[in-house]
Amino acid sequence: MDKPPLTKSEPDEHGHWGKFGGRYVPETLVAPLDELTSEFMRAREQSDFWAELNQLLRDYCGRPTPLFHAQRLTAHAGGAQIYLKREDLLHTGAHKINNAMGQVLLARRMGKHRIIAETGAGQHGVATATVCALFGLRCVIYMGAEDAQRQALNVFRMRLLGAEVVTVNAGTRTLKDAINEALRDWVTNVHDTYYLLGSALGPHPYPLMVREFQTVIGREAREQILSVTGKLPRALIACVGGGSNAIGLFHPFIASEKVRLIGVEAAGRGDSLGEHAARFHSGAASGGGHVGVLQGTMSYVLQDANGQIATTHSISAGLDYSAIGPEHAFLRDCGRAEYTRASDAEALEGFRLCAKLEGIIPALETAHAILPAICIARDLARDDSIIVNLSGRGDKDVQLVADLHSE
Repeated sequence: MDKPPLTKSEPDEHGHWGKFGGRYVPETLVAPLDELTSEFMRAREQSDFWAELNQLLRDYCGRPTPLFHAQRLTAHAGGAQIYLKREDLLHTGAHKINNAMGQVLLARRMGKHRIIAETGAGQHGVATATVCALFGLRCVIYMGAEDAQRQALNVFRMRLLGAEVVTVNAGTRTLKDAINEALRDWVTNVHDTYYLLGSALGPHPYPLMVREFQTVIGREAREQILSVTGKLPRALIACVGGGSNAIGLFHPFIASEKVRLIGVEAAGRGDSLGEHAARFHSGAASGGGHVGVLQGTMSYVLQDANGQIATTHSISAGLDYSAIGPEHAFLRDCGRAEYTRASDAEALEGFRLCAKLEGIIPALETAHAILPAICIARDLARDDSIIVNLSGRGDKDVQLVADLHSE
């Protein structure tokens, strides 16, 4: 099969980037997805929608976020200048509120008063609960029981904000299972409920919609790095679970083909299937990801020899997912983006280094990108630059890391 074009910013009318994406859902969800697609396509063309969103992102969420020159990490690496896009400084502590705010405005336009969402690390759940509190909307958050246990602080924050948190004990008790339960809820309650999906995956129009709300990250970063250095960076680096923080950073740079786009997946604790969440890994023991359909979209999915969805593992709840967003799959297959991986141990080392050298405690998800960024910087000249998307802060992970150190 011929490779798709090198760059393409829009999916087709059915939500496909090449063979990836689309909409694979029960018949009962076709109508609400059609309604959502129409509302989003109208809203994205209306200046008053973006004016309201941008005002809220500025005055409530704290945009623009700084692009910080990490001088001590740069000195440690000994190569290109490392800049951190500080999404961790946003209200609620992560990039997730960019998308939550955009979608809640759509929900209000559609007259939906009950909002449901899924969450892994809890940051999307907190962001959703926050915007629902702001607008006085009922909020229900589905969260895998294992994730709820390791992210207990975020569970408390969601409940404090007025959300009902439903812990899911089915399956692996992680993000995949939380999404399943949220979809079941939506099927039953489509008349008054809006599903506020948190990452750039799921059925069309979610991958496109989430990307559009997150590209504020890359638009700001592009303007900021040009202002500081006078030229584009050599590389962008971001962790990738579903892929919203990464595609938000990458997208405004896709046409700038000399800028490397590098996503970092979770290598977990080993190469065997079930020990990691690296969908693009093709190690002998892993089998890696294969093209398949999971939760409404076609992408690379970790599967066993019989095509059953494989279990995953990552120290970070937000990267512990069997599939990757369809636009990432497209960018990888056409050669525009590249994907590497970092293990649990490497993420912990990145977590420690960022805290010790820069006084910034990153989320464990984000921490997966730190060591790969250092390796990339070492191979570049000192007058080059790279940008790491510091997608979230690590308050939620401090107790988990402390417990690991005490074992």
